[in-house]
Amino acid sequence: MLLLLLYCFHVVSGQIRYSIPEEMKKGSLIGNVAQDLGLDLKRLRSGRARIVTGENIQYTELKTDKGILVVNERIDREQLCGDVTPCSFSFEIILENPMELHHITIEVLDVNDHLPIFKKADIDLEISESANVGARFVLDNAEDPDVGVNGLQNYVLTSNDNFVLKQHLNPDGSKYAEMVLQKPLDREEYPRLSLKLIAVDGGTPQRSGTVNIEITVLDANDNAPVFNQSVYKATVVENAAKGTNIITVNATDADSGSYGYITYSLSNLKNNVADLLSIDQYSGVLSVSGPMDFERDKKYELRIDAKDQGGLTDSSKVVIEVVDVNDNAPVINVMSFTSPVSEDSPPGTTIGIINVKDLDSGDNGQVTCSIDRNAPFKIKSNLRNYYTLVTDSVLDRETVSDYNITVVATDAGSPPLSSKKTFHLKVSDVNDNAPVFPRGVYNAFITENNSPGVSVLTVRAKDPDENQNARISYILEDSAIGGSPVSQYVSVNAESGVIHAVRSFDYEQIKQLILVVKAQDGGSPPLSSNVTVKILIQDQNDNAPQVLYPVLTGGSLVAEMVPRSADVGYLVTKVVAVDVDSGQNAWLSYKLQKATDRALFEVGLQNGEIRTIRQVTDKDAVKQRLTVVVEDNGQPSRSATVNVNVAVADSFPEVLSEFTDFTHDKEYNDNLTFYLVLALAVVSFLFITCLVVIISVKIYRWRQSRILYHSNLPVIPYYPPRYSDTLGTGTLQHVYNYEVCRTTDSRKSDCKFGTVGSQNVLIMDPSSTGTMQRIQSEKNILDEPDSPLEVSYGAGS
Repeated sequence: MLLLLLYCFHVVSGQIRYSIPEEMKKGSLIGNVAQDLGLDLKRLRSGRARIVTGENIQYTELKTDKGILVVNERIDREQLCGDVTPCSFSFEIILENPMELHHITIEVLDVNDHLPIFKKADIDLEISESANVGARFVLDNAEDPDVGVNGLQNYVLTSNDNFVLKQHLNPDGSKYAEMVLQKPLDREEYPRLSLKLIAVDGGTPQRSGTVNIEITVLDANDNAPVFNQSVYKATVVENAAKGTNIITVNATDADSGSYGYITYSLSNLKNNVADLLSIDQYSGVLSVSGPMDFERDKKYELRIDAKDQGGLTDSSKVVIEVVDVNDNAPVINVMSFTSPVSEDSPPGTTIGIINVKDLDSGDNGQVTCSIDRNAPFKIKSNLRNYYTLVTDSVLDRETVSDYNITVVATDAGSPPLSSKKTFHLKVSDVNDNAPVFPRGVYNAFITENNSPGVSVLTVRAKDPDENQNARISYILEDSAIGGSPVSQYVSVNAESGVIHAVRSFDYEQIKQLILVVKAQDGGSPPLSSNVTVKILIQDQNDNAPQVLYPVLTGGSLVAEMVPRSADVGYLVTKVVAVDVDSGQNAWLSYKLQKATDRALFEVGLQNGEIRTIRQVTDKDAVKQRLTVVVEDNGQPSRSATVNVNVAVADSFPEVLSEFTDFTHDKEYNDNLTFYLVLALAVVSFLFITCLVVIISVKIYRWRQSRILYHSNLPVIPYYPPRYSDTLGTGTLQHVYNYEVCRTTDSRKSDCKFGTVGSQNVLIMDPSSTGTMQRIQSEKNILDEPDSPLEVSYGAGS
C-alpha cells in the first residue's frame, strides 16, 4: 500500500513525503514526482533533474522521461534505521536554469520479516530453595528488529507450579520479563526444573522465538545482593580510549561466606552495546571496550546484575550519556559545477552548487563556507546546508584565463575542523579586443627601380583574444595615390602582414606612398584597427646629367667668340646642365676633357663657367673646340659630354673662313634628308593620290624655306651697346642679352634655351657658301622689327 503525503510545494522549492513498505523489488513505483510537484516532463529534462543524496547508497531512481520515482536498491528498514521509528530517508531533486530544489522524504514502513530471537539458546538459573515467595528473577530479553506491531509484543512462560511471568517496559519502550516465585522450591523434590520462555510479536502472520530455562535448585541463601543506587548516571566522551573507566557500581550482601561474595555482569545488552562496554565482574568498574561515537548513539541505557554465590541477584540501571567531540570535519558534496564560463557573464552568474554536511552536533556541526577574497567570486547560502558559487564581478579572460577556486568549509568546534574543495574554472573567450598595432605609424624605405614583388616591410598586430577571435587578417584600405588605386602600387599578405611592391618605383615620379592597413580579427562580429604606413622611395643614380646649354639645334652650329684682346679670366660661356636625380646624385661637377689648346681655357668645377686662363695672343688658332664632361656625384657616377666651339677672332670675316669647313658634313646630311623625303612623297603618291596636293604644298613650302636656310651665315660676335669691361677682366656685366637670328624654317629647331653669356650668338647654317655681301644684304630682312626670325633672351645672373 502506497501512502502519499504532499506537504508543500512552490516554484523555488517543495517537499513531498512518500510512504512505502520495505523490501520492495527494484523498479517498483514509489510515486509520480512530476505530477505531484506540478512539473512538466520537458522541464525535468531541460533542467537536468537529478537526485542528490550525499549517501553512498542511492535507494531511489528518477525516471525523467516518465517523471516517476522508482526503487533503485533493496530497502531494509532494520538495516536503514534499526529500532528508530518512524524510519525515513530524505534526498533532494535539483533542477537548473532556474535552480529549483525539492525535498523528498521516503518513509519506510515495517514488514514483519524477522522473528523474535534470544541471544542464548538456554538460560541457566541457580535458585536457592530458601528463596522467598515473590522473589524475582530477570530473564534475558528477546530481540525483534521489527518495530511497532511487528515488534516484540509479549512473553509467554510454559505452565508450571512455582513461577509466574511478569512483563515490564524499559525506558526505551522495549519489554523484558521476570519470573516471580509464587511457590517455594523444594530441592529434594525437584532439584532441576525445565521451562520454556516464548517471545511473540504482533505481526501477521505472527512470529515467535523460544529459549529454554534450566533452573538448578540450591541450598538456602536467604539474603540477596542490594545495589546502593537504583539508577546510575554517567557521561563519557566519544572516541574515549579503550579501557577508560566510566563509573563503578556497588552492591552489598548481608550473607557471609560464599553467599556474600558478589559478582557483577551486564544484562539485556543490545548487540551494538555489548561491543562497546564491559564491567569488571569483581570490582564493578564499567569501562569502554570499543569506539564510542556520538553520531551513532547519543545515550546508552543498560542493566547491571549483582549476584551472590547463592544465586540471589539484584539489578540496577545505568544511564550513560555520550558527550560530543568535534571529530568530524565538514563534508563538501558538489551538486553542480559549470566550466568553462563565458568572460562576458554578468555578475551573479551561478557557477556551482555545493552541499555541506557536518555529522557533529551543536557548535561542532555549525558550518560556514568561504573562498579567497581576491578572486572575483563569492559564495552565498539560500538554503540550509546548500551554497551557491557565483561571479562577483566581470571576468576578463585576457587578464586571467582560468581560476582555481578553493572553497573552505569550517565548523564552529574547538578546535575548528575544516575541509577544502578546489574547483578549476576556465574562462571562455569573447571577441572583446580589437587587434592592436605596436606603432601608430610604420615608416619604410625602398630604393627606386626595385623589382616587382619585393618585400617592403611587415606590419604586425596583436590580439589578446584566443583561437578564431585572435586570428588576424591584414587588409589594404582603399585609397588613391596620384589618381590611381593604391593596390596598383603595393599589396599586403592577409596572413603574414608582409607588404610587397606591386611594381617598380621611380623616385622622379613619386617620392613617397602613404597607405592604410587594416588588421581585422576573425570574431563575430569582427573587430579591427588601422595603421598608417609611409613608404619613402630613395633615389638611385639612374639619370645622367642633361646639358641645357650649349646645344646643337636644327643642324646649326653654335660658336662662342672670344676677342684676341680678352684678358685672363675672360668669361667665354657657361655650360648649363641639370640632373633629375636628387641629393648627392644631382651634385654636378664640370671638367675639361679635351681642348684644342688646354692652356688657354678652363672650366669651373662647380659652376661650369668656361674662362680664359691666360692672355689670348695672335698665335692662338681661330677655331677652338672644347669637350666638357658633366659628371654627377652618384655611385656609380654618370656623366654627359658637350662640345663647345670657340672662335678666337676680332672680326667676322676671320671667323667665316675658319668655320666654313664645319658645314660640309651638315650639307651632306641635309641633302640626304631631302632625297629621302622626296622618295617618300613619290611612293605615297602612287598609293594615296588624295595626298598629292598636300605633299606638293609641303614640298613647295620647304623649297621656299631653303632660300634663307642656305644663307651660310657664319657666327659673328655682336657686342651690345651696354657691354663694357668695367673691371678690366674681360667678363660681362651681370645684366646681358642674347640675340638669336634664325631662318624662316625655325620650326625645325624647336629647342631654345636662355643661357648666361657675355656676347650675342648667331646661329650659322652649315651649308652657307655665300659671300659677306650676301649676308649683309640678307641682314636687312633679319633686322626688321616685326620679323618672326628674331628672338631675344634676357637673363640676369
